[in-house]
Amino acid sequence: MSTEAVVHPTYGNWRRPRRPGLGPLGLIGTFGVFAGLVLTLFVSLVSLVAALFVIFPLSFLIAPLMVRTQDGRNLYQLLALRIGWLRRRAKGAHTYVSGPLSQRPGGRFSPPGLLSRITMSEGRDAYDRPFGVLHHPGRNTYTIVLGCEPDGGSLVDPDQTDVWVAAWGQWLARLSQEPQLRGASVVIETAPDSGTRLANEVLPRIREDAPAAAQAVMREVVERYPSASSEMHTYIALTYGAPQGQRREQSEIITELAIRIPGLLGGLVGAGAGSAAPLSAEQIAETVRVAYDPAAAGDILSARAQHGGTGVVWEDSGPASAVETVSSYQHDSGVSRTWLLTLAPRGTVRSNVLRGLLEASPGTRRKRVALLYRPIDPATSARIVEADRRAAQFMATSGKGMVQARAASEMHAAEQTAAEEAAGAGLVEFSLMVTVTVDSQEQLADAAGTVRNLQAAARLSLRPADRMQAAAFTCALPVGVLPWEHTLIPQALQEAL
Repeated sequence: MSTEAVVHPTYGNWRRPRRPGLGPLGLIGTFGVFAGLVLTLFVSLVSLVAALFVIFPLSFLIAPLMVRTQDGRNLYQLLALRIGWLRRRAKGAHTYVSGPLSQRPGGRFSPPGLLSRITMSEGRDAYDRPFGVLHHPGRNTYTIVLGCEPDGGSLVDPDQTDVWVAAWGQWLARLSQEPQLRGASVVIETAPDSGTRLANEVLPRIREDAPAAAQAVMREVVERYPSASSEMHTYIALTYGAPQGQRREQSEIITELAIRIPGLLGGLVGAGAGSAAPLSAEQIAETVRVAYDPAAAGDILSARAQHGGTGVVWEDSGPASAVETVSSYQHDSGVSRTWLLTLAPRGTVRSNVLRGLLEASPGTRRKRVALLYRPIDPATSARIVEADRRAAQFMATSGKGMVQARAASEMHAAEQTAAEEAAGAGLVEFSLMVTVTVDSQEQLADAAGTVRNLQAAARLSLRPADRMQAAAFTCALPVGVLPWEHTLIPQALQEAL
């Protein structure tokens, strides 16, 4: 009699992009060091005292570039974050008031912050389904949102999970070949079930001539079942940029997006996303409205069940008031805090590593986990993996002891990445954001403890988005706001720092 060992698939091999330059200095710091050395050498030919006056200020300017946090930020970036927060506080930009009693024209409840200039349009795809299109005028980008009902991982064979993961990898690889695609985000939103949908389904079907015991049982089910259940929504936002050097009408871009939607949905169904469909303009507005005012979720579900729609428009999907603090964001009936990913799981993980993080958490009103993807075109991907491969080989042959062992592991990962990229796999930069919404400021401490426990189980390292909670809250919504598209310093310059 023989037994076979059960093999569980594992996943991993993600690597943080290697920063150019010497050690933690970055490219700009490295150029500064070499330029300073050359300048000091020439000045020392004239006077040693003058050389000291050159080298000390230069060292003072370069030293902050060598001190970095766990997520790679230097002292200059931390200082810029605090200065920006103080400027917003001084100008009163950390508070927001809308509606008829505000000083804003029109008296509408428009979304604040990064969403204030976004406009909403609507088109129809090849199957005549309406889909909303969010236009970001500042960056001239267009976002469509797809809604999914994933099949879930319970009672699913590991082979089927492996097939889904492979299909999801192929779908991500396809994104790098999508024309003008700037980025994508997957948002999984969970919340305790309000019981509205169950009540709308069951209560109207109870017959008056039914036995009293049967009626009592059905009403008790409607009353008690939601306390032990939760609702989950999955959204995928795809953000496209307008072709550079071409002036195209908005209607032409919406028509082009309508042609792409069926193919994108087909790839999602093969990846285990279940039934997938584009979200209409009204559904996107409802999602944003509930995010800012969680107490309105039950009313929106009731209106949708009774009347087939709510009539919520984008211009009225924002909060009546909002206040940003250092560590939280207060908006209408909720208080939120957002965490940012600083370190992905080291080594390999299994397919259920994020299950606890994605499930509904007791004591929270709503929770959103947003995975942000930045696809890289095939030509750039080849250059990146080859550069990482050469750097890993150099580090593996230049050290001794434990340093050499870790460098050898890095070299193995770089070789595997290069081989997979050469075989047709796509290269994608990703990050993760977690937003937890509670009812009051006092409950945030318990929510923070819950997130700490969940990130430990998921083998993640997260940090609170202090002094930028409002922007982080917006980036975790399924509206296509890409963080790297809304920075004061260009992305290329940030990578050089």
